[in-house]
Amino acid sequence: MRKAGRHFLQIPGPSTVPDRILRAIDMPTIDHRGPLFAEVGRRALDGLKTIFKTQGHVFIFPASGTGAWEAALVNTLSPGDRVLMYETGHFATLWNELAERIGLQPELMESDWRGGADPDRIEQRLREDTAHEIKAVCVVHNETSTGSVSPVAEIRRAINATVHPALFMVDTISSLASIDYRHDEWGVDVTVGGSQKGLMLPPGLSFNAVSDKAMAASKAAGLQRSYWDWTAMAGANGKGYFPYTPATNMLYGLNEAIEMLHEEGLDNVFARHARHGKATRIAVSNWGLEVLCNRQGHESGVLTAVMMPEGHSADAFRAATLEHFDLSLGNGLSKVADKVFRIGHLGDFNDLTLMATLSGVEMGLAMAGVPHQTGGAQAAMEHLKQTAAGSIAAE
Repeated sequence: MRKAGRHFLQIPGPSTVPDRILRAIDMPTIDHRGPLFAEVGRRALDGLKTIFKTQGHVFIFPASGTGAWEAALVNTLSPGDRVLMYETGHFATLWNELAERIGLQPELMESDWRGGADPDRIEQRLREDTAHEIKAVCVVHNETSTGSVSPVAEIRRAINATVHPALFMVDTISSLASIDYRHDEWGVDVTVGGSQKGLMLPPGLSFNAVSDKAMAASKAAGLQRSYWDWTAMAGANGKGYFPYTPATNMLYGLNEAIEMLHEEGLDNVFARHARHGKATRIAVSNWGLEVLCNRQGHESGVLTAVMMPEGHSADAFRAATLEHFDLSLGNGLSKVADKVFRIGHLGDFNDLTLMATLSGVEMGLAMAGVPHQTGGAQAAMEHLKQTAAGSIAAE
């Protein structure tokens, strides 16, 4: 049966695609070897540099973020290389598993999933590695399964303090264009990104932003690569082309997304996400529930993972919100399956969208019989009123 009104897709990605981007994608397919496409390709490649905040290479693959994970590793490392991974949540563990499958020896630093990566623990481990067997350090900037943010700049300083030569790789799949990120300034060697979160596009594009150090490492790397090869990409990209058929119409959408982000202003985009994250956490607190991320300063502006009271099913609650309010919320993954639900507040998202989402959550808690206090949505609205227009950039 048809349900009136829009569906609220408030999972932490894929995020809702704005009409403006949908219209940009809805263009006639053109010759990806012709002169018109070179302009599209060049604009996309140059535009992404402004989002990653880099002067170096940015490579675009027609793939999900998993492909960009693999590209980061196979272009820089050799079979049997040791890689230090930090377990911030489900997606960090998946990257670790991928590394193992392609012939690396990942070492996973375990955590309780309630915060980002700890720079001190990483520094200590690198100091212990006096033989420099660890060839790369990999962290997730915004862990989509937990709503925790890793302090990338602090981790870079920790690596520098050890004078360890390991490459530094960061997954920004759910943080790019939503949380402040500075590839060059923070000394990241490979940054992994994807299209379907803060860039407001459908799934289908993934990215590697690459430092000069990482490009140099790729020349000696021994892992087999073909589709993911940076060298082949760099040659064609220089003229705005790709070594194989690119996702042509997605590039139209990417260019529109980049233009929209700059029209709003990246600092305003980051402040908007931070403000909505804080309002959501205020709502959760007033419901008498607990946010999964409990490290101050690590809380995400992209999503909020909410812990369910003991004995209550997060999946049953999510099913109730979908049935009664046409609201999709993110599920708990692996270690926190059925124990948390995730509220996405990213991408093309404003105050009214947040209020509708939080109202749906509060009504859904009642529908599902989840013990809670009322007034969480109201408390979030008060915060939004107090920090409205004029205060956003300073938030």
